[in-house]
Amino acid sequence: MPSHDHPQTFRWDPALYQKNSSAQQQWAEELIAKLGLSGNERVLDIGCGDGKVTAEISRRLFGGAVVGVDSSAEMIRFASEQFLPHEYPYLSFAVMDAQALTFCGEFDLVFSNAALHWVTDHRPVLAGIERSLRRKGRLLVQMGGRGNAAQVFLAFDVLKQESPWSRYFDGFTFTFGFFGTEEYQAWLRAADLVPVRVELIKKEMIHRRPEEFAGWVRTTWHPYLQRVPEELHTRFIDALYQQYCAMYPPDQEGAIRIGMVRLEVEAIKP
Repeated sequence: MPSHDHPQTFRWDPALYQKNSSAQQQWAEELIAKLGLSGNERVLDIGCGDGKVTAEISRRLFGGAVVGVDSSAEMIRFASEQFLPHEYPYLSFAVMDAQALTFCGEFDLVFSNAALHWVTDHRPVLAGIERSLRRKGRLLVQMGGRGNAAQVFLAFDVLKQESPWSRYFDGFTFTFGFFGTEEYQAWLRAADLVPVRVELIKKEMIHRRPEEFAGWVRTTWHPYLQRVPEELHTRFIDALYQQYCAMYPPDQEGAIRIGMVRLEVEAIKP
């Protein structure tokens, strides 16, 4: 199995993420709607990033609370400065690893969007979620699933064999936690969580300008960019864009479309 660098080893740029995460924000809003909040729940948001999704959840509360946790201290610092307690009384943030949650029976709902695919072993994550939930509590998460952005990774596989990039990716292996439904259902049951719905959902990420594609790569492709000298990042991203367009040409309006697959999981603690 390819090696995996934990997300803590990457330095996230919160402002850059905030600027280049419109697709993730849209998917988060769709997922929040499925929570069916009444307003007095206690909610845990795992992998809260820059905090804007957690803040959106808090706007729908009037007596409960939402806690956003992330392994990136930079992200938590940014979120805490952006969303102040006097403006968001039901919102708080904490630095915490998804694989080492320290809560016990505190939450009615556990939520996560576009974060857990950074973790390759979800068994400790699900065990921590089970501990964090109250009885009859619910889990609703969405992350990259099996086949997510497969075309971009195929384009990268071609690019990494070319000069000058081959020298930087010699021996390079990295995998995201892009899982399917069968294995995830088994992990849920092993964690004493009852699957309600586990499905792969096809989405599409559209970049209408090369700058949008570049922003996405610069924001989230840390395992790849850290292999390349910083002064070559722009050149590398442009080369990846050109390779992708050569393999999957833009549409009539010049936009490139990337097939995304999201794994959406709903479960309850009996």
